[in-house]
Amino acid sequence: MTTYALVLAGGVGSRLWPRSRVDRPKQLQALISDQSMLQETIGRLEPMVLPDHIFIMTNAKYVGAVREQLPSTPPENVIGEPAVRGTASAIGYGALAIAHRDPSAVMFSLHADHYIRDVEGFRQALQAAADVAGEGYLVTLGITPQYPEIGYGYIERAETLGAYAGHTVYRVARFTEKPDQKRAEAFADSGRYYWNSGLFTWQVSTILDAFAAHIPDTYQKLRVMGAAIGTDEESETLAEVWLTLENQTIDYGIMEQAEDVAVVPASFGWSDVGSWDTLYDLRDADSDGNVVAGEHIGVDTRGSFIHTDGRLIATAGVEDLIIVDTGDVVLVCPRGRAQDVKAIVDQLKQAGRTDVL
Repeated sequence: MTTYALVLAGGVGSRLWPRSRVDRPKQLQALISDQSMLQETIGRLEPMVLPDHIFIMTNAKYVGAVREQLPSTPPENVIGEPAVRGTASAIGYGALAIAHRDPSAVMFSLHADHYIRDVEGFRQALQAAADVAGEGYLVTLGITPQYPEIGYGYIERAETLGAYAGHTVYRVARFTEKPDQKRAEAFADSGRYYWNSGLFTWQVSTILDAFAAHIPDTYQKLRVMGAAIGTDEESETLAEVWLTLENQTIDYGIMEQAEDVAVVPASFGWSDVGSWDTLYDLRDADSDGNVVAGEHIGVDTRGSFIHTDGRLIATAGVEDLIIVDTGDVVLVCPRGRAQDVKAIVDQLKQAGRTDVL
């Protein structure tokens, strides 16, 4: 069983504005360590997947930057999406690219903007998922809830399928979209629900069969593009057909409809780094509970996230704030309201302020 990996690296990360911009998205930045989030993702994979077996799906405008950050990844393995068409299209095309290389491959589908604290635990869960995928299942990694989070989707488990690589694996009963607080509390307390991480494993033949069964129109268009892979018409066909694809997620398009779906429960310190609040929780705080990047002087300042790209930030008598200074923009908001940053980005789009987006 040969393993390949597809890393989705095309998003903008608007909830981490103003640090994450259209021309320098969060996955290409070093937000947690001295490596970019994309580089960290590849580093977690390398002991399990050969460098030339790793494919990247990204926005066409980021192809050059991705290739520069990943010199060990063959340039042809970095695929530029002509436009945003959702995770179903990206994963489907990535599966075809891998199938062109190895029709019997087992494929990991990962995101470039996730944080993993326990890397070895993550790899063990991936190995379990690969073993289950070898039996024809579409496999997702389910994160054991640490608290009743309303910002994630949930997976309910059904009967046990068996033990794989030290993990008890279950058939999936159903997927549930982001719940309200009361339902999230019930899910977290039940012991039967897991956060939907968006981390998947399957044989390329299995996922392509699922495309044919559940979103046949997308599958037929993917086949047209797939037939051109490795030919002189590859780029032209991708650019032409891609724009006709429906904008669809893999969760709604396939996972919520398919029958043979399995979940590997895991606890390896996973986080979807989607907001400044999340980043605050992941970074080490000082004795006053402040997370600081850059030059800061504070008097009676507590529990705040402070980031500056050059200028000194001085604070006095403040608590639980997010302050981000990127030189051309200063963001200030209470911790706990970081999800509202997307609303700011939407207003800037409506105002045509592309200079700060």
